Amino acid sequence: MPSNTNASSGHKSGKKKGRRARLVVIVLVLAIVGGIGFGAYWSISTVRASFPQTKGTIKLDGLSGNVEVKRDGNGIPQIYADSDADLFMAQGFVQAQDRFYEMDVRRHMTSGRLSEMFGKSQVKTDEFLRTLGWHRVAKKEYDSKLSPETKKYLQAYAKGVNAYLAGKDGKDISVEYAALGFKNDYKPQEWTPVDSVAWLKAMAWDLRGNMQEEIDRSLMTSRLGPSQIKDLYPKYPYKRNKPIVREGAYNGVTEEYDPDATPTDTQTGTGTGGTVGTGGTAGTGGTNGTAGTGGASGTGGTAGTGGAAGTGLAGGAEAPDGLQSQLNGLSGALDEVPAILGPNGNGIGSNSWVVSGKHTITGKPLLANDPHLAPQLPSVWYQMGLHCRSVSEKCRYDVSGYTFSGMPGVVIGHNKDIAWGMTNLGADVTDLYLEKFTGDGYQFDGKVLPFTSREETIRVAGGKPKKITVRETNNGPLISDRDDELVKVGKKAHVDTAAPDRGDGYGVALRWTALAPGKSMDAVFELNKAKNFTEFRKAAASFEVPSQNLIYADTEGNIGYQAPGKIPTRGKGDGSLPAPGWDRDYRWNGYIPQDALPYEYNPKRGYIVTANQAVVSDKYPYKLTSDWGYGARSQRIDDLIQSKIKNGGKISTEDMRLMQMDNSSEIAKLLVPKLLKIDIKDKYVREAQKLLEGWDYTQDADSAAAAYFNSVWRNILKLAFGNKLPKELRVKGQCLSVEPAGNTGPADEGKKVRECGERDADTAQPDGGDRYYEVIRRIIDDESNDWWKAPATRTDEETKTRDQLFERAMEDARWDLTAKLGKDIDTWSWGRLHRLTLKNQTLGTDGPGWLQFVLNRGPWNLGGGEAAVNATGWNAAGGYGVLWVPSMRMVVNLKDLDKSKWINLTGASGHAYNDHYTDQTEKWTKGELLPWSFSDKAVEKSTSDKLVLRP
Repeated sequence: MPSNTNASSGHKSGKKKGRRARLVVIVLVLAIVGGIGFGAYWSISTVRASFPQTKGTIKLDGLSGNVEVKRDGNGIPQIYADSDADLFMAQGFVQAQDRFYEMDVRRHMTSGRLSEMFGKSQVKTDEFLRTLGWHRVAKKEYDSKLSPETKKYLQAYAKGVNAYLAGKDGKDISVEYAALGFKNDYKPQEWTPVDSVAWLKAMAWDLRGNMQEEIDRSLMTSRLGPSQIKDLYPKYPYKRNKPIVREGAYNGVTEEYDPDATPTDTQTGTGTGGTVGTGGTAGTGGTNGTAGTGGASGTGGTAGTGGAAGTGLAGGAEAPDGLQSQLNGLSGALDEVPAILGPNGNGIGSNSWVVSGKHTITGKPLLANDPHLAPQLPSVWYQMGLHCRSVSEKCRYDVSGYTFSGMPGVVIGHNKDIAWGMTNLGADVTDLYLEKFTGDGYQFDGKVLPFTSREETIRVAGGKPKKITVRETNNGPLISDRDDELVKVGKKAHVDTAAPDRGDGYGVALRWTALAPGKSMDAVFELNKAKNFTEFRKAAASFEVPSQNLIYADTEGNIGYQAPGKIPTRGKGDGSLPAPGWDRDYRWNGYIPQDALPYEYNPKRGYIVTANQAVVSDKYPYKLTSDWGYGARSQRIDDLIQSKIKNGGKISTEDMRLMQMDNSSEIAKLLVPKLLKIDIKDKYVREAQKLLEGWDYTQDADSAAAAYFNSVWRNILKLAFGNKLPKELRVKGQCLSVEPAGNTGPADEGKKVRECGERDADTAQPDGGDRYYEVIRRIIDDESNDWWKAPATRTDEETKTRDQLFERAMEDARWDLTAKLGKDIDTWSWGRLHRLTLKNQTLGTDGPGWLQFVLNRGPWNLGGGEAAVNATGWNAAGGYGVLWVPSMRMVVNLKDLDKSKWINLTGASGHAYNDHYTDQTEKWTKGELLPWSFSDKAVEKSTSDKLVLRP
């Protein structure tokens, strides 16, 4: 049991007069907003009870020697130990000190037990999560897949967490437990190694690939034809936006990817492309090839070049009501799952790039990374260093960077030899399968197979437990069982005559690589101690889920890239739409061989950029996905690097930081010249139009031009695309009078029905991401394209051309901003629209107002924007508010690691009113970076608090 054995030195950090004053104010405020009873209960001691001890000495049973925890002025810990076991035990203890409530919520989510903490409101979420079975898969990984060494580290970490918990009540751990105590008697349980492993499943869920696109394309068929859907999902612009890997080629004989080979136009098994057509589901393009010319959505018939006959599950221009409603139900079910790392979809992403020493001032590589995730309080990332005092077989780690609370090791960062970063590869690792039920089983390959079933009991705080039955097919769990609409999935689904009789409908099963046990936790520790590119690639081979772009640099001057991951290969189908589960030919038939996954090592150009763009050219013989980001960010970064290194220029750490803060709008560069040519008659709209004259397309927080342009962009999207989408994709509560879906002829002409949107604002379409940049680019010079047509309203005339629609969008934007920011355009600014509020992810979003006041922080006015390098993302369909952000930023200097820089979105602490709750946020908003000490001397110099953990 932990105990303070040095009363004089074992005080808690931060006993300062300023904090005492703030705490008195807190109590007074709570007394006002919460009532005298709450105010009395929430005393100074309650708020401060959970603050960590950061000085003095603490005894921890289980340590084999003394461990030092050195915290800098931002509360960031650097741990020093003499054995691996002590190092990871101390990591567990320290993270629990700062973030245990966050850790506890995460493990309840990954195990489908949120109802135990928050009551009946979370039962539906728990049902869905139990059906996915993250925790069960994590246990299988721990039992049968992970190395003995990894298990030892996980056990040591859990021991440290539990040493912190021993003898503490909830109110001693975090103020949130005190709040929960008003409603239930919940008490935290001991931490287990499986709790740590399960967190990787949550990470994988939010980076799972194209499931939302798969659903959206199907939902679009109720109002859009195949050619229209194809317009909205254009091919990746390889000629304009370069892929990550540009050098090297796949060898069809040895099945290896050679970064030194020369690419050719004759690659094995490559299809001729195409996303949506009139055929059935897309062809395979030859053995393990890319999609053929048959579309993803069709009426059946023959698939594309190199493919086999499709079953036409998606139908043609019109989707049946049954499938439409079931997929919409599934989309709603997905929204119930807490957004751990951000909304899934085209908008979410990350940046990383590395520049070799031949282009840097230092003569050694510089590596930058900033993952774009949903803003959370505390931040999803936790900064720390893990140092063996002497690196040996007994103690092998000397690493620093960003990790997740609840998980040992470092996820992104550097050791003394190498540095690495990550962005989402976006590989298509999920497929939805329609399943035909027969009696107590399902049809497959002409036979009826029994479901695999299990019973789960969901315990509910303040209520009765609920039992559910989870059913699985050979494709995966039946997620349709978790939604009333999805129970009858495909009741009216359009299928060809080869499909089994629909009877009462089809179910929907999910196949996903993360639902099979893997070794990703092994990869974390292997990365942490890798010394060169060979060891880095070996570690990457174990990083199966989620599929990430891994970028690399070392102190010897080398740079590199590796695409890891467990990425499926398919027979029929291309994963873009639900597949027939009863047909063996649509099952996965393997995974892309590790040796065939793309990589680069010391490319001749001297730099590598990864920002969720296409990984390789369309000549690559395996299908990674059809749903890349479209490369707006990646190409902008590439252009910025080129602008610095042309004529022999050199890049500095400060240049890397400035690139991270680049606010340039690529879509503004395309549209503003067109907008300025329109002759605006209304003097107030003309006044706003003038803001765009001379604008440099930079979206600074104080820019009026950026505010106006982004409002114009939002209204262009709404008029050209949004109002033509089905209700399932439009913003909830936004209503339109439209012709009924499925009109068949003249008798239906002129009919109108009132339809209201059904999707949450942060996931609605059109989201305004760089997919829509590409959509607009393809039609911008076709001034009479059908997409520019918009019907008349009570206040506006019908538009028939591009410029008519643009003029209407500029008018609508003028009055939109007048309502939001005032009539005087001199007071407008992008930051007043584009605001970030940091919310505690549980009680800060759904708790009583006074509690949200205590736990949440902000708002901050931000620059940047959607698909900018400074990716403060927003959804154009839903509003201007910030939905995802660069969740951290780092620049690693491989010449002198102590001159590296880093910043977190919030701070080290998860405790409200601790000095380090949001102490990094103000600097983060300004684009500043903090010093990142690594060497013993630098860490010692930066240390503010020192805690000794002893046996």
